[in-house]
Amino acid sequence: MEFLSNPQSNPIFESTYTVFVTLIVALVALTSFQLKSESIRRYAKDMYSFARNQLSKNRRSSEQKTMKQQLTLPPGPAAWPIVGNLPEIWRNKPAFKWIHSVMKELKTNISCIRLGNVHVIPVTSPEIALEVLKDNDSIFATRPLTMGTEYSSRGFLSVAVVPWGQQWKKMRKMVASHVLSSARLNSLISKRREEADNLVRFIYNQCRESASAATVVDVRLATRHYCGNVIRKMMFNRRYFGEGKEDGGPGFEEEEHVESLFVALQHLYSFTLSDYVPWMRVFDLEGHEKIVSAAMKTANKYHDSIIDERVQQRRHHDNKKEAHNDLDLLDVLISAKDENGDPLLSIDEIKSQCMDLTLATVDNPSNAAEWAIAEMINQPEILRKATEEIDRVVGKERLVQESDVPQLNYIKACLREVLRLHPVAPFNLPHVSTRDATVAGYFIPKGSHVLLSRIGLGRNPNVWKDPLKFIPERHIGSPDDHHHQVELTEPELRFLSFSRGRRGCMGMALGSEMSVMLLARLLQGFNWSAPSDEEMVDLSESKCDLLMAKPLHARAKPRLPADLYPANN
Repeated sequence: MEFLSNPQSNPIFESTYTVFVTLIVALVALTSFQLKSESIRRYAKDMYSFARNQLSKNRRSSEQKTMKQQLTLPPGPAAWPIVGNLPEIWRNKPAFKWIHSVMKELKTNISCIRLGNVHVIPVTSPEIALEVLKDNDSIFATRPLTMGTEYSSRGFLSVAVVPWGQQWKKMRKMVASHVLSSARLNSLISKRREEADNLVRFIYNQCRESASAATVVDVRLATRHYCGNVIRKMMFNRRYFGEGKEDGGPGFEEEEHVESLFVALQHLYSFTLSDYVPWMRVFDLEGHEKIVSAAMKTANKYHDSIIDERVQQRRHHDNKKEAHNDLDLLDVLISAKDENGDPLLSIDEIKSQCMDLTLATVDNPSNAAEWAIAEMINQPEILRKATEEIDRVVGKERLVQESDVPQLNYIKACLREVLRLHPVAPFNLPHVSTRDATVAGYFIPKGSHVLLSRIGLGRNPNVWKDPLKFIPERHIGSPDDHHHQVELTEPELRFLSFSRGRRGCMGMALGSEMSVMLLARLLQGFNWSAPSDEEMVDLSESKCDLLMAKPLHARAKPRLPADLYPANN
């Protein structure tokens, strides 16, 4: 009772005492039969509501103070005053390699690296990753404001990078219900089939020009432009922005477009100094803003004119498509209505979401297919198993289709292994804590940036045996389980493909279909080997990212009857 008689003796509960008294008064007022005035009753109810809310706030505040007192931050390198570890990030490029070296030195699966006033929390353990995205998903459901994402989303308008709030909820509902729904993706299957055919045509035409009926193919070019073609066809109902090439390959405009997308992707979350010390943005010390601005200007010049023209046609001339199934994704975004029948999205929101979908489509499938072909060339037995599965499921009398994907378990196992061993980026998109939290027994302050490490999870020796070896069989179920379906998703976060939770990838179905179709068409249509002057493919990673150090060039030779290869169109 000392607290009630003398609340000042316990500062933590001083405000609670006031609220407690208010609560008692309110309860007395509410239960008194003497009070006839409705206004007094309303006042008493307001007092009661206020007191209850304050007690809840005080309890949370007390819990957070206790948390801070009892828990410590995850282990990390010694930090400088004010700037934290920004000097180390500046000196050690690329930053992700330095971060992982620090964690290895500290022998930890979770760390805390302070960049300015921001606590960056990298994670390399599936158990800890699940704490973040499963147990505490609601706490870590927002995104940071970065220079790169501001440019790519036209001021944080699109679903992937926008912080938690009404804009995110609006765009997520729109994209999930209308853009990436199963019905919508099924309606666009013919467009994806056209681009799968064009991929085979493009490589076959290169082989025909060779006297030996085999030729060295730039696999990176082929895979990236398959992805670019697919999203352009689904979004704008066109393969080319310009004239393209007669052999089915990309023209200058398409190459410039895809290159700008990859440049932008490299700088969305690139540990830019001004993302942690905003007043430094004006100096652009690393030149990142200049690079991102130029890349987005290039990509937008191809998108914006198409979008502006289509909006003018659809909204001002009411020129609707003849059939609902003929709608492309741009039509869907433009035609969306709110509850009053007015356009749901502004032009900037449409442009932002178009770019969001384009950026999300081009990198993962192309990177996975390039690495898979490279690994298979160096391990012919894996290549043999993959092609035998395609021949068994599909045969050699037709081309593989999306309807075959469920049965191509070994192909999907190869892709899972690529996603594990050769992810396209070192970290998942950052998750920002909306309040103080506890993860793995450590204190995670509000505003922390949690980074799930793709390479740390996928190459964790405590999770994977021989983690640096390419072994697709590790993803296959028991040989006796004939109903086991291999999926590219990994809900237990032993590696990262499409993540999970509120901010998980909304395009996992499309991404999975594109990845499997890309690799399956390459393997079904052609025999692959190292160029004649090389015995093995160099599997070295780039010094600045996780891509192959040298774009894959491999010898392709047709393996199907000539009449199965699509003719030029």
